[in-house]
Amino acid sequence: MDAAPAGWSAGLLRRLGVEGMGWSGVDRRPGLVWPAAGGLLVAFVLAATGPPPVDLHGPLHRWFGIMDPACGMTRGVIAVLRGRPGQAWAYNPASLLVVPGALAVLVRAAAGRLAGRWLDVRFRPTRLFWLLAATTLLLLWANQQRHAALLLG
Repeated sequence: MDAAPAGWSAGLLRRLGVEGMGWSGVDRRPGLVWPAAGGLLVAFVLAATGPPPVDLHGPLHRWFGIMDPACGMTRGVIAVLRGRPGQAWAYNPASLLVVPGALAVLVRAAAGRLAGRWLDVRFRPTRLFWLLAATTLLLLWANQQRHAALLLG
């Protein structure tokens, strides 16, 4: 049974591309489960043992000294799992979304398996969505470059 988004945010959700929500007898997003589970496993290990002793910086940073939007993500996620949201925000504001996002994927999968039906959100990105996504990415990139001294440490 599909339903359009309801409530005060319904208009915004439709403008971003959410076409409907409903329940499905099959998991239409099974490819999200293993990356979420594996990512959380690695994150919990790193939270217990500390950051890896290898350089995880990308080529932009290594060759040109430019921070990219993912810089600080590993340390940020470790900080989230250690209960330090302020530190996570300093390393990478997006890191605060990674752990809850992965947990939401796993809870959805487990609940779906138990109930035999999965929450399904039909989404077709609109121009507004892509504009907001690009703006957010550019702002994050600028933020990470502004905090280069912290991220280099």
